[in-house]
Amino acid sequence: MSVTGVVLAAGGSSRLGSPKQLLPYRGAPLLSATLATARRCGFGQLLVALGGAAEQVVAEVDLTGLDVVRNPDFGTGCGSSIRTAITAVDPGTDGIVLLLGDQPGVRVETVRRLVDTVGTAPIGICRYDDGLGHPFWFARSMFAELATLHGDKAVWKLLHSGRYRVVEVPVAGPVPIDVDTVDDYRALLAADAGGGG
Repeated sequence: MSVTGVVLAAGGSSRLGSPKQLLPYRGAPLLSATLATARRCGFGQLLVALGGAAEQVVAEVDLTGLDVVRNPDFGTGCGSSIRTAITAVDPGTDGIVLLLGDQPGVRVETVRRLVDTVGTAPIGICRYDDGLGHPFWFARSMFAELATLHGDKAVWKLLHSGRYRVVEVPVAGPVPIDVDTVDDYRALLAADAGGGG
């Protein structure tokens, strides 16, 4: 099965006040940690959607081997990044795995288990000990729907719409921290220092 990884990293960091993609994490920009994980997942294609602080990200983050997609409408929410990224997905891809650029704690094994478990299901999602979370799987049959997404929680609304079969894949541990606020960033650094990141 051919799978495309899509890393959403176009956020404007409005709640944080500075580009979260470039926050220091393990001696490199935060986005670099997520991309390092994505590169190890064995995707046939790897896309990254950029918007807010795109020029800085291009200058400071190693994007070698990735297809960069620019989202001029990033301020309207991540739905616009998914819409934009879908247009760049390889025509031979069977499905995509969505990863958040500000969620470096997702493990390669989690991505592989998700892809191995979903089979032909339209949608797959990870069921952590404390709730649902990324990464998500969307089969090619969902691409037309993804191309119409609007807003910040559009993908979650699609998951919960009841219109499509959703496979939940059990993953041990809590939902990995994603960085939207200063407190999130502090929690991520604290978890990392404690061996939980």
